[in-house]
Amino acid sequence: MMTGSEMVLEARELSRVFTRGSESIRAVNNVSLSIRRGEFVSFMGPSGSGKTTLVNLLGCLDNPTTGELDLAGRNIFGGGKVLSERKLTKVRRELFGYIFQNFYLIHTLTVRENVALPLAFYRKPGAEAEVEKLLKMLGMEHRLDHLPGQISGGEMQRVAIARALVNSPEVLLADEPTGNLDTKRSVEIGEILQDLNRNRALTIVMVSHNPELARLGGRRIEMRDGQAYDV
Repeated sequence: MMTGSEMVLEARELSRVFTRGSESIRAVNNVSLSIRRGEFVSFMGPSGSGKTTLVNLLGCLDNPTTGELDLAGRNIFGGGKVLSERKLTKVRRELFGYIFQNFYLIHTLTVRENVALPLAFYRKPGAEAEVEKLLKMLGMEHRLDHLPGQISGGEMQRVAIARALVNSPEVLLADEPTGNLDTKRSVEIGEILQDLNRNRALTIVMVSHNPELARLGGRRIEMRDGQAYDV
């Protein structure tokens, strides 16, 4: 039986319903699951299955319609409780690092400045020293003063990974992290994520339509019609 200290994410009967005109769409349907610290969990499923919506709920990027969510032993949603946006922002920046398909780098900032950007809003002790350390770890030390337009797509995703890690998050959320990359670069990014999980014991929650990338996770969850099934 898992203890509270082992669980970093716990969802109980989590649902998200979208309304389109007179139609209600249940994108996530009463999902209950727990994710332990140090797990690498891959969410798979066809387009429209609810995988991205569920991960957005787990990462506090969206609010559930019903259900409960605990993060690191703290209740975030449930029993009529909804945190204010200010408190949710604090949860996001203290607990999560986010990686997206489209990188979201600021093109007028250098590689170094993009990675350091989260430090303008929230700093964990020693975080400033992490910027160059992370970029070196990711093989980007020769690109510190380059702009995003001067580097490749694979390199941009490495910068995005470094930015996600700079505040030492407990959980890394990756939504289709290789969706805009070719096969070679996809493999490289997959290996980086696997290394972060194995050698840093970082909890990783990833959405991917790529079966080979999804298999890097120690645990795979398939989404079908808004429901989640371990496979």
